[in-house]
Amino acid sequence: MTKVSTSTKNKLKKVSTATVATCLFKKGLKNQFIQHVKPLKLGRPTMVGEAYTLRYIPAREDLNPISVFRDPKHLQRVAVEQCPEGAVLVIDSRQNARAASAGSILVTRLMVRGVSGIVTDGGFRDSAEIADLDFSSFHNRPSAPTNLTLHQAIAINDPIGCGDVAVFSGDIILGDDDGVMVIPAHLADEVANECLEMTMYEEFVMESVQAGTPIIGLYPMVSDEAKAKFEKWKEKKE
Repeated sequence: MTKVSTSTKNKLKKVSTATVATCLFKKGLKNQFIQHVKPLKLGRPTMVGEAYTLRYIPAREDLNPISVFRDPKHLQRVAVEQCPEGAVLVIDSRQNARAASAGSILVTRLMVRGVSGIVTDGGFRDSAEIADLDFSSFHNRPSAPTNLTLHQAIAINDPIGCGDVAVFSGDIILGDDDGVMVIPAHLADEVANECLEMTMYEEFVMESVQAGTPIIGLYPMVSDEAKAKFEKWKEKKE
């Protein structure tokens, strides 16, 4: 798994998925927002971590009786125990939330192990309990049936699709109240720096708009007068 520096992660924790989406759009990446996924609880700190992937395929009844959970090598359990500290477990559930991708016990184990969060394009069982954890969790909707009803864990750390987005091991996963963005690992440093600058610019724009400034020439910043005011504003912030 590609490791991104702590400095870069800390920068990304200060920016929003919306800002990252615009930054990646400028670089030609238009499909990095995981679709139909939302946080179980709003208002949590921004989630940032490297992707550690788990892929499900459709379950076949003869291969997925309840007894398979007794196998210490069952890949869902292995993923929970091996997902690195600081990473985000991303589950490809084929956008099928008719059965759970995981439940509160497994999510609690991830939290205790120091994982940064979990994302699935399916659903969680025990969703109210998961929402109460001090842990970032994103899914489509609650789902009570066990994952074995529809899902067979088949691969760990392979490239996956989650919510119509390609996710590779080591990609940076960033989640907030709007949802989840996937940042290619090789762009993480560049995106972090650009997004910090964009966030500062947007803060200046918001203050200006609240003070009555028209957006023409300000947003986007094409006016020389606006540029000069922004530079002075930054000096006061530093």
